[in-house]
Amino acid sequence: MSTLRVTAERLTVLEHPNADALELAQVGLYRAVVAKGAYRTGDYALYIPEQSVLPAALIEELGLTGKLAGSGADRVRAVRLRGELSQGIVCRPRALAGTDLAEAAAEGRDFAGQLGITKWQPPIPTAMNGELEPAPELLPWVDIENLQRFPDIFEPGEPVVLTEKLHGSCCLFTYHVATGEVQVSSKGVGAQHLALKADDRNLYWRAVRAHGVPAVAAALAERLGAERIGIFGEVFGTGVQDLTYGSSGRAELPGYAVFDVSALIDGQLHWLSAAQLLSGQLPLVPELWRGPFDPAVVLAHAEGRETVSGRALHLREGVVIRPVVERHSPVLGGRAIAKAVSGAYLTRKGGTEFE
Repeated sequence: MSTLRVTAERLTVLEHPNADALELAQVGLYRAVVAKGAYRTGDYALYIPEQSVLPAALIEELGLTGKLAGSGADRVRAVRLRGELSQGIVCRPRALAGTDLAEAAAEGRDFAGQLGITKWQPPIPTAMNGELEPAPELLPWVDIENLQRFPDIFEPGEPVVLTEKLHGSCCLFTYHVATGEVQVSSKGVGAQHLALKADDRNLYWRAVRAHGVPAVAAALAERLGAERIGIFGEVFGTGVQDLTYGSSGRAELPGYAVFDVSALIDGQLHWLSAAQLLSGQLPLVPELWRGPFDPAVVLAHAEGRETVSGRALHLREGVVIRPVVERHSPVLGGRAIAKAVSGAYLTRKGGTEFE
């Protein structure tokens, strides 16, 4: 899940093809449906992204009472309005009256705290829960930002690779060479520098043991001369999320696919290609395409049917974009990596969003 930032943005206003009283306000590659005439291209307004949780007073001010998602009808999510995908909310709250929004945009000011907007945290199912222990040296995963919010992460024509983004639950695995210790965690728990104690009832532990991840990590550490190895995979199937890929999280061999590898070598953390290092050893997320970066190509590949099962059982969640050569992104201040999510996935009915 990407980080939460509520920022002022310069708008590009486009015609809504199916509604005379509506228009589309574009922020990056996102588009939000707005009332016609409310904004003009070049105007600045606040952009509240998906998965934001709004306070009641702001919901009432924006005229959104009873119209948002979640049990409290307070969470922003993507919707289709007259056939057009609307992602996030474009607005000018009264609390920001007198604020120079152009200046705030230039400074990258975050208004989430001032407006009482928080990030939605998905629940953790019992099968993914467990007793926790401190894990200060667990190799962490990173929040992946959405390409549509940050379209300048990649240079035009830069060689990139697209892998399928799976709708499961992120499993963090760290192997410590000095002690032979292994640690297993989820993304949310791992972000708190905590790990799950070994437990055969826990989905993550069952997955890494059933697929032989510890032995693969030990061999990889020896091969690379690493002090620690991180293997990051998605656990999926029935009982995990609503999209199952024909697998079961309750099976003896749960659905599992690796999407990234990190290695601590001589005190330096390196991000490495799972496809190059682990092909034939562990299940991997499918590679869908590689070639010169083009936003239109990326967004086209984000749509469609899943390829994990080989049977196109259901819709695709989206894609993850990486440069062919791992690098730092000055736009993000970290790894150059992004995601693009399918509109069909965002607007599906009855979907689950567990951590």
